[in-house]
Amino acid sequence: MISSTQTNHPLHGKTMADESQSRLAAACGRLRGAGLRITQPRIAIINALIARAQPISIEQIHADLNNKSCDLVTVYRCLAAFEDIGLVRRSFYHNGTSLYQLSDGKATVYHVVAKDTQEIRDLDADTSARLAAAIQVVEDQLKAEGYQNVTHVLEFFAKSPASSSSRVRVAQEQVPASI
Repeated sequence: MISSTQTNHPLHGKTMADESQSRLAAACGRLRGAGLRITQPRIAIINALIARAQPISIEQIHADLNNKSCDLVTVYRCLAAFEDIGLVRRSFYHNGTSLYQLSDGKATVYHVVAKDTQEIRDLDADTSARLAAAIQVVEDQLKAEGYQNVTHVLEFFAKSPASSSSRVRVAQEQVPASI
């Protein structure tokens, strides 16, 4: 019997630190499963990815490490290895900069990148699910044709709504009232 002060909610009592530790443990398990060693630089890089909710560049990851855990070349090499085993997902800014996000088995979330502000916004779950279903159809077709290791990269780029509306407002203010 559950008393009035207890709960059956699966996240009850679970802190953000517990969530981070569980994601780190899962990532280390994937590294081991792929035959990669668990090193301090790899753990630091994974923790930097966990700490960020949005995709981030290699330079941002290196800066988050305070340049103490490893050098920039190690970050590049680790992320290449992580990408090979599917631990991270790479996306891009419109200028070609690679961005990385931990891929921990959850549904892929697609993004829209604001070209004017560099802000990255996740698409809603329903839109991401519909995109994933359409992409799966294409990947299945390619596999049926004999292609192997089929992957994809899909990002949306746009001018942010905030900057568009402010420009419209400025243009409207500049129109003389006599017109």
